[in-house]
Parts: sequence; structure tokens; C-alpha cells
Amino acid sequence: MTWIALSPPEDQLQAWCWQALRFTPRVAVDQGCVLLEVSSTLRLWGGPRALLVQLLQPGALQPCRAWARAGTAPVALALLHLKRQNRARPAQLPDGLPLDLLAAAAPALAVLERTGCCRFGQLRALPRAGVARRFGAALLEALDQAYGERPMVYDWCRLPPVFDQNLELPAIATTAPELLWTGQRLLDALQIWLRASQRGVLALELEWTHDLRRLDGRSLPRLDRLPIRTAQPTLDMAHLRRLLIEHLARQTLAAPANHLRLRTLETAPLPGASASLLPEEQHRGEPLHALVERLAARLGADRVLVPRLVADHRPEQMQRWVPAQQAGTMAAEELAPDAALYPAWLLREPLALQMDAQGQPQFHGPLQLLARPRRVEGAGWWDLDAPKTAVRDYRLARSAQFGLLWLYCERPYSGEADPRWFLQGAYA
Repeated sequence: MTWIALSPPEDQLQAWCWQALRFTPRVAVDQGCVLLEVSSTLRLWGGPRALLVQLLQPGALQPCRAWARAGTAPVALALLHLKRQNRARPAQLPDGLPLDLLAAAAPALAVLERTGCCRFGQLRALPRAGVARRFGAALLEALDQAYGERPMVYDWCRLPPVFDQNLELPAIATTAPELLWTGQRLLDALQIWLRASQRGVLALELEWTHDLRRLDGRSLPRLDRLPIRTAQPTLDMAHLRRLLIEHLARQTLAAPANHLRLRTLETAPLPGASASLLPEEQHRGEPLHALVERLAARLGADRVLVPRLVADHRPEQMQRWVPAQQAGTMAAEELAPDAALYPAWLLREPLALQMDAQGQPQFHGPLQLLARPRRVEGAGWWDLDAPKTAVRDYRLARSAQFGLLWLYCERPYSGEADPRWFLQGAYA
């Protein structure tokens, strides 16, 4: 077996456990250190050296103070303590290890040293029955575990189903942007949790605790919250940080804050991205949805709109502008079968066209009508807000100056008025 012992900073012990869970499911905490049993995953990561290189890359975490690798967990812990104490590594393992590095030997250490027994090998050479009677069977069991003769039993670490962390602010925050420094630490921990769980975040919530209960004679809520949503599951903490900056810039604290909490509201499995050597398949720059979310946070959700296709036989009603953050939650509607043949650019209001002496429409010159007309009847008669048009005959027309245009001839039901021609759109 192969065990790796890490000595992380005390305040990042949990985060380093999450980091270790990316490489093996067998992660435990013992004596303030993180232990990994990696014998079953070494081949997956390319061997012990490659695994250690990736494991010890801290990223957003503070680096480990020391690490050690051995065949059993007690020996790995002992070697780790030797490194931290700047003591020499013995030539023979585990016989040469000092007994003060075995936690189970601490109660009997003074007696054993007076008898000249101060190494693992020397204790193992003593009669087992006498050691068990004098010091108890637990010492022999720990010694057998160090030599690999008995299995280690640990309560393995597990990822929590929801990320939820609370940190005390280093100083009382009086403005929302002052929460950003602690918020970045929480985002760093969130990234480690997401990588270990192979998920992306869709919605999270930032919560701060007010330091005051009353201000200017009025009662204040204990907490205040700021929800943040993304259109797609993401691991990009830079994007989440930009969203956090934009939202906090528009936020006003009701009272000074002393604690900050970050928790996930919704996550989704994040499929791995396959790399490609083809230049056209290499994505560069900021994704469109990230730009839209950042602009919506800065300008307001109702000020960033995207087009949404709507199932309607009236061409001017097939496209509506809705807030970008609502577009992802709207159900897709089935369009008319020939909607793909409509022009990409429609006028906001149909433009009435002039007629020549023969009753043919004109637009900056004569128009050549093409193809057969397509009739749409009863447009909007059930919609109280829609104009009560009668019958439309849609035609394609060619203009010498503007190319291919889309027209319609409106024919009232009553027949009292003359037909009128309108310009509806243009083809690129």
C-alpha cells in the first residue's frame, strides 16, 4: 500500500481534504494531518511522482508545510513529523524511527526510554506478552499497524452534499465592496469543492450577518442575502468573482457586517471537455452567456434583453425581446414549418409602400415581384391588443438597390378600402 501524509495550514484542513478527494476516495484526518491511501489510484494518475505533482499544486490554497510517503499510515505520519521537526531520516524504516513519533507510545514513553528502548525496532524486539501486560495491547496493535501487519481503520472523509461555509470578517464591513476579500476566500473553497464533486454551480447565495440589531431607532434584520445565478454550470471562479463585484457594487448594507456565508443553491454535473488540435474547435475569449450575465448584473436584469422565438403565425409576433436571465427558463415553442424561410431582419413597424400607376408597389424604384403569394388570414383577431388586420398576401420582391425584400399586400375583409402594400423585412 502507498500512504501520503500532508501537513496543511490549520485553517485549511477541510479544504485540503476536499483537494485530496480528487485523487482518491480514501482520505482521513489524523493528528492534524491529511492522510491519503493511493495504491488503488496510482496507475490512474500516472504513478506516485505525477500524482504528487498534481496533488501539491495548491492553486487557491496555501501550500502544505510538509509531506511524506510510506507504505503504512503510521510511518508516513512519523516521517512527516520528522520533516516538520528538521530531524534526520533514519536509514532503516520503520525500525529506526523514534518511538516519540508513535502516538500510542506516548503514555509509556518515559518508562521505555529508561530501559533503553527508544526505536520502533527495539520495541518490537521485546517480548510481546510482557509489553501487553505492562503497557496494554493498544501499543502492540499500533506497532503492528506501523509494520503493515494489521489494517488501519479510519473514518474516511466525505464531501458534503451542499457547499456551505461561514467566515468571520477580518474587520467590520461598512460597505458591500468590503465583503469582497472574504468572499474571494469562500470562492476559492467553493472551487475546490466543485472540482472534487465534479459539478458546476448554477446558483449560489452570499449572506452576511449584521453587527447591529437597531440603527437610528429602527430594528434591523439579522441577515441579508444576495443570490447569484448563472445560465450554465460553471467552475470559472473568475466569472463568479466578476458577477460578485458587479452585484456588490450595486448593494447597500443596511448595517455594518461581521460574518460572511456562501452556500450553493443549485449545482449540476459538469461533463469533461474534450481537447482538440483543430484551430476552429478551440474556444477563445469570454463565453457569450458570461458576458450577458455580467452586463445584467451591472445594468440591471431588465436592461439586457435577448430575442426569443414565439410560436405565432404573424411574422411580427414571432420574435419578442425578454430579459436575458428569464430566457433560459422559458420553454421552447414550436414554430411554423416555413419560419426558417423568413428574413432574418424584420422592421419594427411595417413600412407602407407607394404605388405606381399600374398599382404595383415601389421602394426607391420599381420592385420585381417573385414567387407565388402566401396568404395569412385573420391575423390577430383573437388578440385584443393586436390590430384587426384582414388578409395578408406575402410576396418576395427584388429591388435593384436593396436586393431581396419581403412584402405583403393587406386586403381588408370589407372590401371597401383598396389593398395596401407594406415592407415587412429584408434578406441579408
